[in-house]
Amino acid sequence: MSGLALVRRLEAVGFRAWAAASVHCDGSWAARLTAGHPSKRLNSVNPLDPSDYRDIDQRIARSARRFAAYGRPLVFRLSPLAPLQLNAHFDADGWRRFDETSVMIAHLKDIDLDSGFDQIPLQDVGRYVDASISIRDENPERKAGLTEVVESIRPPNGMFVLEDQTGPVASALCVHDNDLAGLFDVAVRPDQQGKGYARSIVRAALRWASAQGAQRAWLQVMTANKSAV
Repeated sequence: MSGLALVRRLEAVGFRAWAAASVHCDGSWAARLTAGHPSKRLNSVNPLDPSDYRDIDQRIARSARRFAAYGRPLVFRLSPLAPLQLNAHFDADGWRRFDETSVMIAHLKDIDLDSGFDQIPLQDVGRYVDASISIRDENPERKAGLTEVVESIRPPNGMFVLEDQTGPVASALCVHDNDLAGLFDVAVRPDQQGKGYARSIVRAALRWASAQGAQRAWLQVMTANKSAV
């Protein structure tokens, strides 16, 4: 599979796995908006064709109005599918680049999936969401939005939580889409980081995905997040 073909496939499975509440297409620019969750992955314009760069100013203005109606800042998520002309336009106009991410892929056969804790997926979305919010020490008001996002996932998915005597320690969400397994919402409680919990819960999630038939795993992560990388 060529480089851009793989990017297109990963973008498609990513959109299915972490679904926005609404998607509005302007040509091949997909504006994803989610009023209940602030994630930039769920609230951004995603150009998906390197050759689609017509009427840039007018389309940016339309996107700005749409995002303003949602009360969201206008953010463009620029993957290798974004036209180079759009990148140049943003640079010329002084737009700010931030939050660079990398998408990493691994063959499951190359990963040691046998060690770590045995863990089966949760069936209770509410319990998983409560654990995820607690681990990150986020505002409990985030629960409704994250619940909506998790419940909107259509491909098979596994929700994983590790706990100790004090409560939830680590969380991970794994979405199985044909031969691919995407990892989302991986987190470890700050006071328990560096003890191997992330590695263990990711292994548990990928063991589950492998049993479902997945052959490769993928993860989008902030490039600056060295521990996650």
